[in-house]
Amino acid sequence: MTDILMQVNSPLFEGIQPEDRKGMLGCIGYQIKDFRKGEIIAFEEENIRHVGIVLSGSVDMIKEDVWGNKVLLSRMGKDEMFGETFAWGRNKISAVTFIVSEDAKIVLIPLDRVMHSCTNTCACHHQLVENMVHIIADKNRDLIRKIEVISKRTIREKLLAYLSVQAQAQNSRYFEIPLGRTELADYLCVDRSALTRELVKMRDDGLIDYDKNCFRILEQ
Repeated sequence: MTDILMQVNSPLFEGIQPEDRKGMLGCIGYQIKDFRKGEIIAFEEENIRHVGIVLSGSVDMIKEDVWGNKVLLSRMGKDEMFGETFAWGRNKISAVTFIVSEDAKIVLIPLDRVMHSCTNTCACHHQLVENMVHIIADKNRDLIRKIEVISKRTIREKLLAYLSVQAQAQNSRYFEIPLGRTELADYLCVDRSALTRELVKMRDDGLIDYDKNCFRILEQ
């Protein structure tokens, strides 16, 4: 199992050599678990003491209101981390639910062992903590970017903002988004049918072209 972690391209391990990573992980401790699509990794209000790194598959971060309406806050794919914001907090209570959106293999790392130097005082431990802080900062920036998207007044404005972010992230006017129509509607907090109609209108108006999850922003 350790060999699998040597191949993980997570920013959590940035600046840490493979040989150092192996010893550090052995000292910190970890678990690797398989999850099926639809399986809950952690419920809202559950105590979170581990951070997860997606080795394969994907995990959704969901917020549900008292009426059962769900909002997709984020989707984590290969090498991405989740749960760090809550596990790092004082009360360690999750404000969201983490659910598997595609059969996944996840490595779970106890955060208390990350935050505090191990008995062997690994030289790379400080780098690990620094990487964790950077990841949390980047996640906060992504959250602000999402707020900018969903705060737009119309579905078209939300779609244009979202597609613009994706195009910039992939540095191309032709790109693939990670969400299907239902997930995209949940992410943008709009009705799926209305979203589909607006996409057709935007294509008819010459703003975009698309085929399933592949989009192209057209020159104006």
